[in-house]
Amino acid sequence: MRLSYIPSGVCCTRIDLEIEDGIVRHCAFTDGCEGNLSAVSRLIVGRRPEELIPLLHDIPCDGHGSCPAQLALALRQCVEQQ
Repeated sequence: MRLSYIPSGVCCTRIDLEIEDGIVRHCAFTDGCEGNLSAVSRLIVGRRPEELIPLLHDIPCDGHGSCPAQLALALRQCVEQQ
């Protein structure tokens, strides 16, 4: 399954995900903090969305939502669509 997710209220403008056999195979962020988001992308590949969602969903950024929290929403959408 492939998903392009449009986040809200954060610096990244799109999150592209590919999930195959229940495992994240690819994650890429458009815009945002390149170093941090590249690290997040690498760290989640090879893991199940169900284990990532609780790790990412409540991470703040400057007192607001964060790109990782938006990633959790994107992963949840993938899980619900499967």
